[in-house]
Amino acid sequence: MLALVMLINRAGSMVLPFLGVYMTNHLHFSIENSGIVLSFFGIGSVIGSWLGGMITDKIGEYRVQSLSLLLSVPLFCLIPLFITEAGLAGIILAQSIVSETFRPANSVAITKYAKPENITRAFSLNRMAVNLGFSIGPALGGILSAISYEFLFFSNALAALLAGLMYIWFFKDRAKLAKQQAKKVKEAIVIKKESSPYKDGKFLIYCVFCMLFSICFFQLFSTLTIFYKDTAHMSQQNIGYILGYSGFLIVLLEMGLVQIAEKYFTLAFTMLIGTFLCGVSYAMLAFDYSMITLVLSMTLLCVGEIWTLPFMSTITALRSGENNKGAYMGLNGMSFSIAFIITPYIGTLIAEKLGFNTLWIGTGVLAVAIAIGFYFIIPWMLKDKNKVEDKLI
Repeated sequence: MLALVMLINRAGSMVLPFLGVYMTNHLHFSIENSGIVLSFFGIGSVIGSWLGGMITDKIGEYRVQSLSLLLSVPLFCLIPLFITEAGLAGIILAQSIVSETFRPANSVAITKYAKPENITRAFSLNRMAVNLGFSIGPALGGILSAISYEFLFFSNALAALLAGLMYIWFFKDRAKLAKQQAKKVKEAIVIKKESSPYKDGKFLIYCVFCMLFSICFFQLFSTLTIFYKDTAHMSQQNIGYILGYSGFLIVLLEMGLVQIAEKYFTLAFTMLIGTFLCGVSYAMLAFDYSMITLVLSMTLLCVGEIWTLPFMSTITALRSGENNKGAYMGLNGMSFSIAFIITPYIGTLIAEKLGFNTLWIGTGVLAVAIAIGFYFIIPWMLKDKNKVEDKLI
């Protein structure tokens, strides 16, 4: 049921991929200013993730998820009323904070409601729901935004409302379970603080490379849709279709490609190939943007994503100890949130000042450098962990 709620919620994730197009084409913001506004989504994501984790320990995951989903509804409806850069940045910041509190609470809920032996599969199911929802959401968003951007925002609000009502209806009698677990959660947090990942120099270097990779990868959510619209001259419907294709492709291929990597590749080689493919997927856009090239680029980006993002979490878990996995996961997650703040501004600034070709070639070159870095950093970081077999690294 948690996965179904996540599916409905993420199927409503229509706004984010089209915010850049909305600001440049509908509100006539400059590309640079659009990037600044989008950066406020990343700031809200960092604040929301921290706030969600903190208040989940105090009032329970049931209340946090319920409030996050229901409060998102009026905020989505208010977005069309703000037509200045400052106003839109403010409402996006507020909406991002509220919506992102959902994530840590949802993770806590999975660990509580899934049987211990099924937790890994439960998280995998949740990830598949996210990707399936992302394949549906942008496709619907492309159609709805072509009709009216107001219709797009209201539809997103409706999806959040449906997810919230479904969650409350199914889990309303399970709130006591969250309260009973609160003491155990607090005790676990104290243990994690005793062994801080912030003092782990090797892991901090790894997180910096994860952040740099995220800056490359997150062009998908900021500048890529603007490139599709302004340079490749794609319709909003087709932008939605190609973004939907990416999510659908990940749902189809992820389990198989992950199994191939686990069976035949080391962790370092998997990260090398995955990061390299992401770089190639962007670099090729500098030379051609026919529909065939755009689809091929998105396909390579999806394969690269599958061979990087899941394994980043695996590497983080291997580096951590038995009692501080949460702290390590949290720090690694912050590298993504920080990248989400930086990426829109850097990407749109380069695109406006130097052109999209420079952006795509630069992204490709940086990704290749990161891939090489991962290949050497991962064995260096994990070699002193006795529990890690040599064949894995």
